[in-house]
Amino acid sequence: MGLSGDAAIVGAAQYRPEKYATAPCMFHLEQVADLAAQALLDAGLELPEVDGLIVPGPLFHEATMFVPAMAAEYLGVAVDYAEVVDLGGASAVGMVWRAAAAIEMGLCNTVVCVIPARMAPLAPNEDMGEFVRASRFGGHSTRYGAPEAELDLPYGHMAQNTGYAMIAQRYAAMHGYDAAAIARIAVAQRFNAGRNPEAIFHGQPITVEDVLASRMVAEPLRTLEIVMPVAGGAAVVLTGTGRARSCRQRGVRVMGCGEHVQSKSPSYVRDMLTTPIGRASRKAFAMAGLKPADVHMAQIYDCYTITVLLTLEDAGFCGKGEGMRFLREHDLTCEGDFPMNTHGGQLSFGQAGFAGGMSQVIEAMQQIQGRCGPRQLKQHDLAYVSGTGGVMSEQGALILQGA
Repeated sequence: MGLSGDAAIVGAAQYRPEKYATAPCMFHLEQVADLAAQALLDAGLELPEVDGLIVPGPLFHEATMFVPAMAAEYLGVAVDYAEVVDLGGASAVGMVWRAAAAIEMGLCNTVVCVIPARMAPLAPNEDMGEFVRASRFGGHSTRYGAPEAELDLPYGHMAQNTGYAMIAQRYAAMHGYDAAAIARIAVAQRFNAGRNPEAIFHGQPITVEDVLASRMVAEPLRTLEIVMPVAGGAAVVLTGTGRARSCRQRGVRVMGCGEHVQSKSPSYVRDMLTTPIGRASRKAFAMAGLKPADVHMAQIYDCYTITVLLTLEDAGFCGKGEGMRFLREHDLTCEGDFPMNTHGGQLSFGQAGFAGGMSQVIEAMQQIQGRCGPRQLKQHDLAYVSGTGGVMSEQGALILQGA
């Protein structure tokens, strides 16, 4: 049971990451239309072929309900499959496998998955301060009745930095912590960003010493180990493998997937070091009939360096507690023996909100299609992609293979 590889990613579009102060302001519906048009052009498909649409409802400035219908109406298409995915940074991975499943089930033929992530214009009476105040708490809800509003926030556990730092501290207590080894993640990804002119940190290399000298934010996490949120947006198009053969680019088949949600706050998990990506990845590899050693690249969601470390372990690329040694022994650059986040990852490419996770999907697609220029891998037919939402709250995995 599971996906059979009969659906493929055939096109993509992605705004170049920009600082919010310099990025153009666009209504989210405008971004959806623009990104969808670019992704369809990349694939060589026409808008009337689209009969499926997946969007991230919570992000839309224009509405909080009936968002797929509103977006489809704006695009001028009537769809047979419409969905909202609300999995934070795991949304992109979640969108892709849902689209593939819908295509394989015969519900639809061509699906656009789109995440707008530029600021939308404010109404004359709208308070920007409300958005700023809410952002202090990250993914936590401050609404009456929300468990974290009563049991987390009053005690200083707010936003993402504290949660991921708590996980990193737990890792240190159980397995030890080599700050120089884990800094190699940020350094390797900055190297890869140097091969990617679209990356926000292109042309700004760093060293392990730079990472260790950067400001401590939440012990043991330092500034250069934490993503910088940026404005952006992304979309991908999936269709059946039959139609994919006549598209402009090589189709990238969705061979396996997995997803697991275990909590909202790490305060309530039984073991902070047993993350959802383990269960999700085992399902994805089993579905594809592959194992971690088979893939040619890993595009791992990297909101923090500790996220990458735990994903490497729980996804099966190394054993539990062996992550630091793995980092010391392997070259994670696009020239190395374990190419990872070859576009620079979100740490160096930029994290455009929920769309940040789509950058990993798109990089895997473009690597498999052989379109990555100076960072192109020699072996590039099989990719592992992960997504992470919240504080290791919800995670998903994909196995992608060239058609």
